[in-house]
Amino acid sequence: MSNPRHGIFGGTFDPIHIGHLAVAERACDELGLESIIFVPALTPPHKPYRRVSPIAERVHMLELAIANNERFSWSDADMRPGEPSYTVSLLGRLHATHPDAELHFIIGEDSLRDFGTWHRPREILQLTQLAVAGRPGVTIDERLYAQLPELRERVIRFDAPLLEVSSTALRRRVSEGKSIRYLVPDTVNQYVLESGLYREPDVIYDDTEAIAPGV
Repeated sequence: MSNPRHGIFGGTFDPIHIGHLAVAERACDELGLESIIFVPALTPPHKPYRRVSPIAERVHMLELAIANNERFSWSDADMRPGEPSYTVSLLGRLHATHPDAELHFIIGEDSLRDFGTWHRPREILQLTQLAVAGRPGVTIDERLYAQLPELRERVIRFDAPLLEVSSTALRRRVSEGKSIRYLVPDTVNQYVLESGLYREPDVIYDDTEAIAPGV
């Protein structure tokens, strides 16, 4: 009997939107995954310059978004107070709770391009396959493979839906009094309207030098 195959989809999910959900659904079908585990980050190391919404709000929207999909679940494995949300640490914790599973960490091809800057990338490759969602116009510099020769065998690409939507743009739309209907699940849209989330523009800190090197 083969080991279970799970997709791991980490992110801030501030808010979760149809792009996230469509990529997760496609990854299940294209890669033969039994499930997708969404993992919201408590303290994203690559976003110290922006105030992130409270984790309870982001988790609630995530729960609303995945409620009707039996292949989707979420984990609190990246919600450790006082710790940056490094991918290598997250995968170590998930292996401890899913010791027999084959894990596929879902990223976009633009993220793969920067993989050499991530925290302890070689250890990441020992813990997971990289399930890479294709991005038009993105090319990978051959120097990355020279730096990490084992990377080629740990990457599995799949065709992802091309949806031009981002959490940053959605927050901006809400702060400008514009609709995000049809860009997020209806339940998430209703929650954003009722809770007052994102009505104020993003708070951006000046100290961009604080950005951590990699994820």
